[in-house]
This record gives sequence, C-alpha cells and structure tokens, in this order.
Amino acid sequence: MKASTARPAPPPLTERQEARRRRILQASAELAGRGGYDAVQMREVAEASRVALGTLYRYFPSKVHLLVATMQDQLEHLHATLNRKPPTGDTAGQRVAQTLMRAFRALQREPQLAGAMVRALNFADRSVSPEVDRVSRQTRAIILDAMGVEDPAPDQLSAVRVIEHTWHSALITWVSGRASIEQVRTDIETVCRLIDPTGPRD
Repeated sequence: MKASTARPAPPPLTERQEARRRRILQASAELAGRGGYDAVQMREVAEASRVALGTLYRYFPSKVHLLVATMQDQLEHLHATLNRKPPTGDTAGQRVAQTLMRAFRALQREPQLAGAMVRALNFADRSVSPEVDRVSRQTRAIILDAMGVEDPAPDQLSAVRVIEHTWHSALITWVSGRASIEQVRTDIETVCRLIDPTGPRD
C-alpha cells in the first residue's frame, strides 16, 4: 500500500495493543532473521504473532512499514544494551565510533535481519515517514548518549546528522557486500572526528 503523504500520528496504544505490537515486531524479526526480506510475508507474520491479518495491516500498512518499525525496535534494544556498558573512549568522537562499531558487530550476528531492515529503509516512501523518523531519532539518541551530550549545540547537531548519513551509507554498502567491516570502521572513525576535530588522532 502506497500513499503520497505521511499518515497522521496514531493515538497511544493500550497495554493490550502494545503487547500485540510487540508480538508482531518479534515475529517480523524472527522471520527476517531466518530468510531475509523475502521471508517476511504479512500473512506469515500475522500467523506467527497470533493476530488477524486485517489487524496486522492496521498496525503496519505494508511490509516496508513493518520492517522499518522493526529496525527502530532493534535499535531501541541496542541502545539499552549500550547504556548498560557505555563506551570508554577518551573523546566524544572516539566514544561514538566505538558505539557505532558495537552496533555493526551486533548486526553482523544477524546478517539476514540486517539486510531486510536496510532494504526496507531504502524502499521507504513518504508514507513511511513516521517510522523512518523514529529510526533517525533513535540513532541520534544513541550518538548523543555516546557523546555525553544532553543539549547539543547547532554545530554538534550538524555533525551528528553527517554521522547519521555516513552510518546509513555504511550499512547499505556493508549489507550489499561492497564494503568490509574494516572499511566501515575507517569511515565511521573518520566521520566521528567531526565531533572533536582537535582531539587526538589514532
């Protein structure tokens, strides 16, 4: 299902609806983890999450909506994990690079899931803007936490946006097999120097 404009924000979910949504996202991640993008079929997701197909479409109008939401959910879990073991770099840039590489290593353990989520993000049109925006906000929160910044200055926000763009591009090239993890590391470490350009160079 495609639309030319973004959907309005839905009302807050009840506890029961939130539990149903969590089952749907878990089923999506499990199917993608086993077989990638093509393995995520809406009917199978509905069966695995024990919801009616029509109910599933009310939560997520298409597979792209569902997989982008799955990406946001995975990043949220990753953020919680990172917070339990914060990065240890001497500078903000080093801490962000360390954090993003830990994220890449987590994705390496689930390459089919990673590929499915990145493919959905690339397919997303304006109708998926709310889900894409949540992915961006979650990524930004991960970066800012690694920096140790709660109220970033305009130049810091600009640097964070560039890091986000590089992160997304690196994900695409890595998932497609056009970049090794070492190439990704070099790109991430290079762009993270924007945060503290006068800091030490390794």
